[in-house]
Amino acid sequence: MAEAHGSTAVSATGGTATSTRLLEVEGLTSAYGPVRALDGVSLSAETGKITAVLGANGAGKTTLLRTISGLVRPVSGRVVLDGEDITKAPVESMVSKGMAHVPEGRGVIAELTVDENLRVGSLFRGKVGKDEFDRVYDLFPRIAERKNNAAHTLSGGERQMLVIGRALLAKPRILLLDEPSLGLAPRIVAQIFGLLRQLVDTEGLSVLLVEQNARSALSVADVGVVLNIGRVVVTDSARTLMADEDLRHAYLGF
Repeated sequence: MAEAHGSTAVSATGGTATSTRLLEVEGLTSAYGPVRALDGVSLSAETGKITAVLGANGAGKTTLLRTISGLVRPVSGRVVLDGEDITKAPVESMVSKGMAHVPEGRGVIAELTVDENLRVGSLFRGKVGKDEFDRVYDLFPRIAERKNNAAHTLSGGERQMLVIGRALLAKPRILLLDEPSLGLAPRIVAQIFGLLRQLVDTEGLSVLLVEQNARSALSVADVGVVLNIGRVVVTDSARTLMADEDLRHAYLGF
């Protein structure tokens, strides 16, 4: 098990490839009062790759995403997006900088229709063309069929598709996803993760994916980062982590 350094990243096939670090997290420490949730976390997310952050409940995964997107201010360390230090940037500026954060919980406005939810999400970007809404509906035919339905009538999987689609309307360079598989049937999880892989491979989207469902996350990720009690245990290719039985049993629960 090895952590990647410099400009050389571990590839999903176990080799190495030179690629751009779109997002860099350096020595990030965050706390809630006296409780230190992150303790000197460093990691990077490459352009056009899925980086999966894994670990048990309480490992610090959600706090990591909240700190990166500015919802939590770190005690120390910094966050760099495409060479720009965004550690102290206002939360509302993150979309314009190319970052979209989909928190855990599938937050939709229940009384609004699917289409209205998408349009509310697009307000952060200004004017959004019809072709961009059509693209989201093409990616998620299930929500296209329900575009005039109130969001509270959607299943959990459909709500997850809606919030991801809403985030994609911001045209992010990097998408932060927090536990998108939570409570969903395996078939729906496979569908959503397969779509993420498609977007990465065909459009160059970068994804930082926080997941407790380590097996599913590693099946689509390029790189895995394992957190334990607020610290990085290991960073390696997804394939290598999947094959490391001792690591899986110790930290990933399978």
